[in-house]
Amino acid sequence: MGAVMAARRDAGPRSKDVMDDKDPRLVRSRNRLVDAASALLKTGGVDAVTVGAVSRMSRVARTTFYRHFDGTTDLLAAAFERLLPHADVPDAHGPIRDSLVRLVRAQAALIEQAPLQLTALAWLAMVPEEPGEQQNTLAPLRARVIAQYREPFDQVLQSAAAQKELDEFDPGVAITQLVGPLVFARLSGLRSMSGADCEQLVDDFLAAHRR
Repeated sequence: MGAVMAARRDAGPRSKDVMDDKDPRLVRSRNRLVDAASALLKTGGVDAVTVGAVSRMSRVARTTFYRHFDGTTDLLAAAFERLLPHADVPDAHGPIRDSLVRLVRAQAALIEQAPLQLTALAWLAMVPEEPGEQQNTLAPLRARVIAQYREPFDQVLQSAAAQKELDEFDPGVAITQLVGPLVFARLSGLRSMSGADCEQLVDDFLAAHRR
């Protein structure tokens, strides 16, 4: 858990007015910019978040915008940081099946929410591999998101109950097996995954890895 908290502390977007964060006028203008970016993300996705659109919606001048943020990438990072839901870590001390079912159901509920979460995660996954300013800005946020969403699964899959009941497996592959069908169903629009579907995913995974 400590690693996730450290990632959250280190991954927040670095605004340009850190030294002025006690000035109430700057606090208000920054919040208005992030509010506008968040609203545009919900309605139009990443492409809708431009300096002009955010300035018009927030009624904050471009000069003030650049006092807070280096550009739209920096602002998007701040908006994602605010809007991405935090995953809860279930009790990892009970039966492995119960813990996994609660966790997969919780993830299914997040995925079924407004498409913001999927848009955000898809965008973060497309961070360019080549060195550059955009990568340097988004890489810490991407690392925080990955750590945040892995942590509940790692807690359960690396618990004493899991070690006792299951054979050796790759945790990353296991998470993909458990959550991948939920994401695919949401993206493809084939169907909504029910609680029974979540239980079936867990049962199939356990059947493949029981000792």
